Amino acid sequence: MIRFLPAGVNSNVQRRRGESFMRQSFSIGIGGAAGQGVASPGDIFAKIFTRRGLHLNAYNAYQSIIRGGHTFLTIRVSVDPVGAIHGQLDLLIPLNQDTVDRHLRLLRSGGVCLYNADTIHPGAPPDGVALCPLPASKLADISRNKIAQNTLAIGAALSLMGIEFDALESILEAQFRSKGSAVIQENVTLARAGYEYAAQNFTPFPHALPATAKRYAALSGNTAMAMGAAAAGVKFYCAYPMSPATGVLHWMAQHGRKAGIMVRQVEDEIGVINMAIGAAHAGARSMCATSGGGFALMSEGLGLSAQAEIPVVVIDCQRAGPSTGVPTKTEQGDLWQMLGAAFGDYPRVIAAPLDIADCFTLMAEIFNVTDRFQCPGIVLCDLLLSEGRLSVEPSVLDFAPHVDRGALITSNGKGDIEPYQRYKITPSGVSPRVIPGVAGHTHVVSSDEHDEDGVLISDAYTNHAKRRAMMEKRMRKVDGIAAAVAPPQLLGPQDAEVTLIGWGSTYGVIQEACEILGEQGIRANHLPIRWLVPLHGDTILDLLRKMRHTIIVENNFSGQFARYLRSETSFVANGYIRKYDGEPFFAEQIVTAVKDQLAGRAKLSVPAHEVMV
Repeated sequence: MIRFLPAGVNSNVQRRRGESFMRQSFSIGIGGAAGQGVASPGDIFAKIFTRRGLHLNAYNAYQSIIRGGHTFLTIRVSVDPVGAIHGQLDLLIPLNQDTVDRHLRLLRSGGVCLYNADTIHPGAPPDGVALCPLPASKLADISRNKIAQNTLAIGAALSLMGIEFDALESILEAQFRSKGSAVIQENVTLARAGYEYAAQNFTPFPHALPATAKRYAALSGNTAMAMGAAAAGVKFYCAYPMSPATGVLHWMAQHGRKAGIMVRQVEDEIGVINMAIGAAHAGARSMCATSGGGFALMSEGLGLSAQAEIPVVVIDCQRAGPSTGVPTKTEQGDLWQMLGAAFGDYPRVIAAPLDIADCFTLMAEIFNVTDRFQCPGIVLCDLLLSEGRLSVEPSVLDFAPHVDRGALITSNGKGDIEPYQRYKITPSGVSPRVIPGVAGHTHVVSSDEHDEDGVLISDAYTNHAKRRAMMEKRMRKVDGIAAAVAPPQLLGPQDAEVTLIGWGSTYGVIQEACEILGEQGIRANHLPIRWLVPLHGDTILDLLRKMRHTIIVENNFSGQFARYLRSETSFVANGYIRKYDGEPFFAEQIVTAVKDQLAGRAKLSVPAHEVMV
């Protein structure tokens, strides 16, 4: 197995990722129409698995329809870290006929389809697949409780997996506590009926799902980013709801008061970015989140952050575009939008978290960098991480990270009134920044170019030297930013036959693909890119020049990172693997595409897989 330690993460994360991805896993698919309660069984399974010390990775494929659109949740669980979901299933729980028609063929030999026999007719199953019909109307009053079949199925599924009923009962009690004891008892009774019926009528899986002494948290990327920001000292958060970033707002609205964070829902994204910049100018660590369409409205405001040298962090959760596009699907299509945000030249920081645990870890790092260098920072996430779920080692969640506010003046220590230049020209390009209202530190802030005192430069003819000096001052920060963040590291054997290059959320699936390739006799390694700006182009070029065959893997049509890497370094990869149907990669897809390219059967994309919509 490949051992790997990604750059730019703390030691706890390194230890967790030092483990290899084990593919002795169990995959569950739960599907139905929007409104049928697909998410609730997934939440219950996630809690049970993580409390048993099992790792999980979950992804929900759904349509932007309130009712009627197909929804399919995949949960993959293992005793070892799980980097990606799987294209095949061991257990299918269809809540309607459409789901069984779409996904029954994904069950591998030894798999089980567990369904409501009153409403679903699966037909002939694949070889080696068992059909387990539940007589739902005999076990529960379906006419009174439309989602009773969900609870029955959960109980039956846990029986098949060899998990004791007590584990489910405690989860149900916690899940429905706010609705009272009658609702708790109803659901416990339903779950027990399904559990006992399965025990008496169905053959369980040959190996019970194990338990370990460990315990994990199950987090979405949105929750992890919100928690990470709170741990990093964010005191102001604002947003306009836009999927898939809305989960950050939900967490902030629920927990902001307790965490000491002012939370505001604003009328539009133009107001959002300017309100966030205003709070940051007042001295608060400030953040907002959106998706590509909302970010387009924020672009001009981001230029204000750069010109006024006010640090602010913006989360962009990418979804499939352009325009409204496919708003509930994932894509890595916003990179060039981030690179070209606002206009003119200015220092910025752009980072793409590698997985959901890194969504938490990255927040403290990017806030420290933006504060130190007084520039905007962008977290380039995507729907796969934002709305996916991952088991996270509790030790990774450092709620007291190192906080570096940079050259921030919060008081006049001696009580003296001293001359203050907000934009003082310094060798590093960083000027001491004051909290407004501190005695002796009066200054002007504007979106116009200015001199060291903040006074506007309006006469370009007589002030061109000042304009050059201020531009050069700001851009000197670029070298300092590059030195402040870790360059990427190559993971895996140095003498690999093929090197896979990815950025952000492709990390886990590429790691697993490398392991599969190694087991099939093809030595592969992986260069994951976490910091996009600064890119550390020289380091990347030095690493890739030594590699035998390079392939760039990304979730977009045009190869946005491939173009960016070429523009910065002149490096051209030997091949590309791209997926742009709105769904994430499976490791098997990357493995097949790599082997095709090594054999000369070049492909620029992989086909859509039938496991998702």
